[in-house]
Amino acid sequence: MTEVPAPAGTNVDMGKLLVVVGLLIAAIGAAIMLGLPLGRLPGDLVIRRGHTTLYLPLVTSLVLSLVLSLVFALLRR
Repeated sequence: MTEVPAPAGTNVDMGKLLVVVGLLIAAIGAAIMLGLPLGRLPGDLVIRRGHTTLYLPLVTSLVLSLVLSLVFALLRR
């Protein structure tokens, strides 16, 4: 059985993507450690009833989605 070779540049592209994702995770972690209120933005809902807490990070999700969309749009160029 013969193996079909991967298209040229695929491994390089995957490597670049992994590096960028790793740097993004590190940057988000550093921002949180420095006091960025990620997860506690106005518009994030916390509902407490008795012994149950429901947390809905609506604005945080929107901000992260916007930032990641911009980053990946710039990487596609």
